[in-house]
Amino acid sequence: MKKLLLGLSFFALLLSCGESVDSSKEIEIEKDTFITFLDTDYETITFESEDGLLITANEFKIDDSSPIIVLCHQAQFNKFEYDGIAQRLNENGFNCIAIDQRSGGPIGSAQNETNLAAKEAEKPVGYLDARQDIKAAVNFAADSYDQKVILWGSSYSSTLVLWESLENENVKSVISFSPGDYFPEIGSLTDSISTFEKPFFITSGQWEIPDIDALLSKTTLKENQVQFKPLEQGHHGSRALWVNQEGGEEYWEAIISFLNTQK
Repeated sequence: MKKLLLGLSFFALLLSCGESVDSSKEIEIEKDTFITFLDTDYETITFESEDGLLITANEFKIDDSSPIIVLCHQAQFNKFEYDGIAQRLNENGFNCIAIDQRSGGPIGSAQNETNLAAKEAEKPVGYLDARQDIKAAVNFAADSYDQKVILWGSSYSSTLVLWESLENENVKSVISFSPGDYFPEIGSLTDSISTFEKPFFITSGQWEIPDIDALLSKTTLKENQVQFKPLEQGHHGSRALWVNQEGGEEYWEAIISFLNTQK
C-alpha cells in the first residue's frame, strides 16, 4: 500500500460546466484554498480503457465484499479530487476507486497520468472521449469485486455517469454532483433520465438548483431517487465535500444517508 502526505496551496481558474461544456466558462477557486492530500492508504492501479489506453487510478480498498464506488473527477482535475473523500467513504463501509480520466489535468503538482498517457499516444482528450474511461472503470470494478458498482461523477463527468448508467448493467446506482444536459450531440439527458429506474443521488451548488430542476423536469422521482438541495451555497462538483468547505457537512449527511440504502 502507498501513503501520500502532501499539502499544497494554489490559485487557479478551473473549468466548470454551464449549459454547455465550454472552455470559456470558468469558476474561481478561492484564494488561500488549502487542499491536503491526506495520509491515506491506497494502491495505485492501472487497467485498460476501451481503446487500449492505460488508465491510472487510486484504489481505496477495505475488503473484498463491501460495496464499491467508482469516483470520476471534474474538468481539469484528476483522481486526487477524491483524496479525503475516499477516506471518509472507507470509514462508512465503502471501497473506492478514483480514476484519472483522459480529459483532465493536474492539481498543483499531482498529475493526471491518464491524460498524460493519452497526449503521448496522440489520442483525443475531450470530455466525450473520457466516457470510454468511465465505462472501462465500471467494468473493471465490477469484475474485480464481483458486484455491481455505485458510479459517482463530478461536473462534466457527473453527466457522463448518468449516460453510462442508463446503458451499463454493471452500474447499480449513481451519484452525480452538478450535472447538466451538456452533450446534446449524444441526445437529450432531460428526456432520457425521465425513464431512469436505478437509484440516484443528484446535487449541486445552491445557485445551480434551477438547472437541476430543469434537468429533472420530466422525471418523477422514484424510491431512492434523490435531488438534494443544499441550504447553504455549497460548491460546484464533488469539491463540496472537501475538508473545511462551508456547508460540507450537510452534503455529507445527505450522501451517507443515500449510500446506506445501497449496502
